[in-house]
Amino acid sequence: MRIGQLADALGCTVETIRFYEKQGLLPAPHRTDGNFRKYDEEHVQRLSFICNCRSLDLSLNEIKTLLSLENHNEQRTEEINRLLDRHIKDVAKRIHELAHLRMKLIELKEKTIGTDEDPMKLLLQHSVRFVRL
Repeated sequence: MRIGQLADALGCTVETIRFYEKQGLLPAPHRTDGNFRKYDEEHVQRLSFICNCRSLDLSLNEIKTLLSLENHNEQRTEEINRLLDRHIKDVAKRIHELAHLRMKLIELKEKTIGTDEDPMKLLLQHSVRFVRL
């Protein structure tokens, strides 16, 4: 199949496929006499795996690690579990940070509701701490 067909089959873009090839996540496809990329079932399976990992918010480096374990059965389970544990901790940290951000936004919104002061002025007052002289 051609690159557009592969993209349509997996719900991604042609640019995404080319990017994954450049990153070494997807093996280079064979080329036709007209120099068109020609993908096979192996590419479909690999790209499907990559897309699934990205839907789990795994980084490209984490995906590369998982792909490198493909032919190492003896250490695969242990390494995958370590990777997933790290990812779970990262997700928990981000959830905490987002909850904190949510609270700060709610507080800021409540300040704008309880006053006749211009909301832009309130935002600017709070932005002073980011100015470094």
